Amino acid sequence: MAKVKSKWVCQNCGYESAGYLGKCPECSSWGSFVEEVQTDSKTSAQNSAFIPDGTKAELISDIQPGKEIRISTNISEFDRILGGGLVQGSVVLIAGDPGIGKSTILLQTSGELAKQSKKILYVSAEESAKQLKLRAERLGVKDGSLYIYPQTNLENIINQIDEIEPQFVVIDSIQAVYTNTVSSSSGSISQIRECCNRLTQIAKTKGITILIIGHVTKDGNIAGPKVLEHMVDTVISFEGDRYKSFRILRSMKNRFGDTSEVAIFEMKSDGLKEVKNPNQLFLNERSLENIPGTAIIVTDSGTRPLLAEIQALVGATPYSSPRRVANGVEFSRLLQILAVLEKRVGLNLSKQDVYVNVTGGVDVSGPSSDLGIALAIATCARDVVVDPQTVIIGEIGLSGEIHPVNNIEKMLNEAAATGFKKAIIPYANKDIKNTKIKTVPVKRLIDAISACVSAG
Repeated sequence: MAKVKSKWVCQNCGYESAGYLGKCPECSSWGSFVEEVQTDSKTSAQNSAFIPDGTKAELISDIQPGKEIRISTNISEFDRILGGGLVQGSVVLIAGDPGIGKSTILLQTSGELAKQSKKILYVSAEESAKQLKLRAERLGVKDGSLYIYPQTNLENIINQIDEIEPQFVVIDSIQAVYTNTVSSSSGSISQIRECCNRLTQIAKTKGITILIIGHVTKDGNIAGPKVLEHMVDTVISFEGDRYKSFRILRSMKNRFGDTSEVAIFEMKSDGLKEVKNPNQLFLNERSLENIPGTAIIVTDSGTRPLLAEIQALVGATPYSSPRRVANGVEFSRLLQILAVLEKRVGLNLSKQDVYVNVTGGVDVSGPSSDLGIALAIATCARDVVVDPQTVIIGEIGLSGEIHPVNNIEKMLNEAAATGFKKAIIPYANKDIKNTKIKTVPVKRLIDAISACVSAG
């Protein structure tokens, strides 16, 4: 008989213990341990190898690299974030908040692939076939090579894959799928790990492209064990406010492409629509009036620079501890910029509330946005304005110096194409030749503030 083992697993990080623990020693979460009973069998061991028996080690010089086969989804923004299309035999994980549009984008992708006479199996573990049919009609998905299979059992899903022999498989979602080899409930750490492992084996051995939808925790992290992200080839994060129309696809991991790509969609009644020129869209609503505390930055997001408006509000606080609020900006980076402004520029912000916001729901993480954030805060504190036709590019050091940034020529070209006339850039990038936009090189943060004041 198979030997039965019992263990306690943290449902937040996957830490395993022989007994129950109130607090997880790995992630410090409370009450997250759940008992899981797993049957040891030869099935799991037999299914754990991607490479068939009989293969031998080869010298790297003797291996002939094969060219990966890419299939376009006919959705240019989605293709770009994937690195040019879906790679045959790859596993793609798409994660995001509930209602953000994960199922919508994959159903639209399935419809576009079906138009190319590709065979797709859409496994719906959370919705019925009739519900998906209603959504497909609303999205205009009508082709007959798209199979809908409402199922949660992994063994039945594998049988359907063997019977239909599809080229693409969509799993919606991995948290709702379970396998009979693990006795714990669906959504547990062990179930997610085992199901993803089996699906990855199928993708690699049969050359089937598998797209998996994953849930996220309340902290915004992908639910399940961290090994889930290591198993797959591509991890895409679906971001944005579900109560607003814009959605941002961000590549977190991609074995076949760039990981800094960003794609922007707009949610409409008939599905997600590509935003071809997000810079023009985001900046159309900005005010051209001379308002203190606003600055336009350029961030390097893969093959396309992205322009965003930084808004800052600085005011006296009635409390003993001032508030610092950051929307779309890393909180630790905001605190570092405030410390530099106090020490190197002389702004007294210790008794001031500081609010920083990035319009359009965009998250700004690149260091090239430092100078724009600092100038937005400084101009609001001093009640001066930045010229609305000026963009800000630069990274701030702890001593107040402005560090150079990469790909600045591409950023300047994008700013000039959007209609900006002047750019404040790091002095180290002064040799960049660009006749379309006037550049103002600065060495230190205080020089950049002076340049803004004179421009305003």
